[in-house]
Amino acid sequence: MKALVVEDKPEVVETITLCLTIRWPDTTVVSTGSGSKATQLVESEVPDIVILDLGLPDIDGLAVLQEIRKFSDVPVIIVTARGEEMARVKGLEMGADDYIVKPFSHTELLARVRAILRRTHGTERWSEEGTFTGQGLVVDMAGRRLLVNGNETNLTPTEWNLLSYLIRNEGRIVPPRVLAKQVWGSEFLGYSAIRMCVSRLRMKLGDDPQKPRIIRSHRGMGYSFSLPR
Repeated sequence: MKALVVEDKPEVVETITLCLTIRWPDTTVVSTGSGSKATQLVESEVPDIVILDLGLPDIDGLAVLQEIRKFSDVPVIIVTARGEEMARVKGLEMGADDYIVKPFSHTELLARVRAILRRTHGTERWSEEGTFTGQGLVVDMAGRRLLVNGNETNLTPTEWNLLSYLIRNEGRIVPPRVLAKQVWGSEFLGYSAIRMCVSRLRMKLGDDPQKPRIIRSHRGMGYSFSLPR
């Protein structure tokens, strides 16, 4: 595994590096404290995961995330300080896969990274499924492609896994706690992260957020998937 750590505090970089390399000895950690250099490293190093601090000295971390999402769907865990709730929500809306709040424990960091790796390497279990069509959508599970009105739409690994799991349970109401475990692979995940990912996925599917027909919310129960034929 190769991890890119975008953090300007050397002690935090050292802690993250130690955690990752003890748990996964073959891990290569590339780090930078510069937001402007981070996007270059994503292109040149092609990391398996990015751990991105939002409080960078040169460029706001959200701007870095926005640039990364223009060309890469690499999983991104954003790191925020307590009290930056709006920044966390914004990060999830912009395509971050998860977030972690400073100060964080080694156990929590490893759990979140492990969940990301499980998601990104677990898509093979859906690779033999077919194609779903309806209402201008084509969801090619084998090719991991989404077409909306004939135009290909990119999904992050988390969005793909969420869509895949909902499709496999079409017509059923899936509780948030089940999605947290089965899609994110983490019991640490807050419901706000699930809601943000569902919201992003609806937008990409062209699903009306006010009256969704594809991914429906069931108050106090969860979400269900139904592709109009």
